Amino acid sequence: MATLLSPVDSREVLRCDHCQLVQFRTASGLCRKCKTSFDEEPEPIVSSPIPQPLPAAESGSRGLRVAAAIRALRTRAGLSQRQLAQRMNVPRTYISKIENEKACPTLSSLQRLADALNVTICDLLHHGEMRLEEQIQQLQADEFIAELIPYMRKLNAMQWASVLNEVRVMTTQSRRTA
Repeated sequence: MATLLSPVDSREVLRCDHCQLVQFRTASGLCRKCKTSFDEEPEPIVSSPIPQPLPAAESGSRGLRVAAAIRALRTRAGLSQRQLAQRMNVPRTYISKIENEKACPTLSSLQRLADALNVTICDLLHHGEMRLEEQIQQLQADEFIAELIPYMRKLNAMQWASVLNEVRVMTTQSRRTA
């Protein structure tokens, strides 16, 4: 993995994250000194069957929140930067630049990002956070939650607290191995 410094003419200037050598991108995609690949990507994160909440966007400019939303939506979809770039038909470095606020996506790029991530532009601009109605629908679609709902409606506040406490105890106890 290499760190992009700045473009000179039409060539890309990179710093090798392994040996720190600053150089132009080679045709082979390998560092001239240590022969490490510039395009090495970590394995994509596989999303779990239980929907994970997105991290809250950090305070700051609108660009930072859009960048954080794009990264969060990409990781939630289990995509690497390379896979998202292929879906958009753009270089991987463009996705990296957007996520690191080195480039600001145009409206057409936002539309292509949204299409590639199977979301709307509004989802990107709302920091990737799901609306309350969507969260409720997603929860109700979960088989376990759907089975619990009819029973939970019949419980009083004391019983709710008891159930919640029991779940906490079950998740914090160490599991016994067979």
